[in-house]
Amino acid sequence: MIANPLEQLSLDQLRQRRSAKWRAHPQDVLPLWVAEMDVPLAEEISAALHHAISIGDTGYPAGSEFAQSLSGFANRRWNWSELDPARTATIPDVMSGAVQVLRLVTDPGDAVVVNSPVYAPFYAYITHDDRRVVEAPLGADNRIDLEVLEKVFRRAGARGGRVAYLLCNPHNPTGTVHSREELTAVAALARSCGVRVVVDEIHAPLVLAGAEFTPYLSVPGTEDAFSLMSASKGWNLAGLKAALAVAGPEAAADLARMPEEVGHGASYLGVIAHTAAFQHGDSWLDALLGGLENNRTRLGELISEHLPDVRWTPPQGTYLAWLDCRGLGLAAESTPAESTAGEPRTEEPRRQPAVVTELDGPARMFLDRARVALSSGHIFGSGGEGHVRLNFATNTAVLTEAITRMGHASRGADLRADR
Repeated sequence: MIANPLEQLSLDQLRQRRSAKWRAHPQDVLPLWVAEMDVPLAEEISAALHHAISIGDTGYPAGSEFAQSLSGFANRRWNWSELDPARTATIPDVMSGAVQVLRLVTDPGDAVVVNSPVYAPFYAYITHDDRRVVEAPLGADNRIDLEVLEKVFRRAGARGGRVAYLLCNPHNPTGTVHSREELTAVAALARSCGVRVVVDEIHAPLVLAGAEFTPYLSVPGTEDAFSLMSASKGWNLAGLKAALAVAGPEAAADLARMPEEVGHGASYLGVIAHTAAFQHGDSWLDALLGGLENNRTRLGELISEHLPDVRWTPPQGTYLAWLDCRGLGLAAESTPAESTAGEPRTEEPRRQPAVVTELDGPARMFLDRARVALSSGHIFGSGGEGHVRLNFATNTAVLTEAITRMGHASRGADLRADR
């Protein structure tokens, strides 16, 4: 049996890392912000990479083994046997792939609908490619509001041009895992409104006990849709660039129009690592999921003890907790005005929600007073104000110390070394 990967590295070992999570802040800060996990590399992935390096196998990617590995994983884990490697394309990563797929189904100036609050780079990647972000906010239960979504689809379509829907499943930052029934209803609605759906399913391997992942392309009515998948989040491979775009049967011709050079952006070592993860990483993933479920439970206990005024819904997937800190009574954040559902979001120049390192409100307070780095809620768009996103994919000692510090800070203590 594989030991819990989250408990294998000490804080001293983690501080030797040079990635963004551990280098963006001084060493007295506990970093629970960006989506990196505090785990060692799975042995199967490490072995594959070491073998490639030992024989100098560091050229260009070739063949279909990567796509076949994902197809096999989908069949084993999700009972989805219809993922056809012939309807896939290698892409550098999920977000750059999203841009490329959106280019296939929309034109400059067209609308792309998102469910706010949502992964902040959605805003930047869409707007930098000259498309319009249109928000369809999640409901109060952090689930898709179909009435709002229909209104947004129809209003966006009435303005002319084509409309796409960039869906996040499992949802970041809330951790909601959309059910088969919800996705089936979304697919029917998108079909009736002529909206093309592109689904970011990067967190698909990370669905916790109590929920079940449904691949969007496995439900009826998704034949003209696209999925974007990667082993990046499930096995902590963000620095080893590779992902796959998967097309439904009616979208295969669109995917075939993707420029050849897009696939050249994936790292060959990334392809090797992701292929090894999907082929041989099930046992390691199962051990990780057990650790994340333990941490989810522990986080709830810590919040009850140290942050009783903070509200949250335990996430069904991902390793991200969406904490509502408005009960702490902090000064309101100077965030941009919310858009009406279905209208383009307008931003003050300083308040682009995709500036992922920007801090305000509770995230700023917790960094300044508690020396805990979290993601600021306002960067995730409408509905994010007064919230923080916390990454609980760390060892329990770090998690316990972080929440304890946050509790002290919420009661007015200042834990800065230079206070």
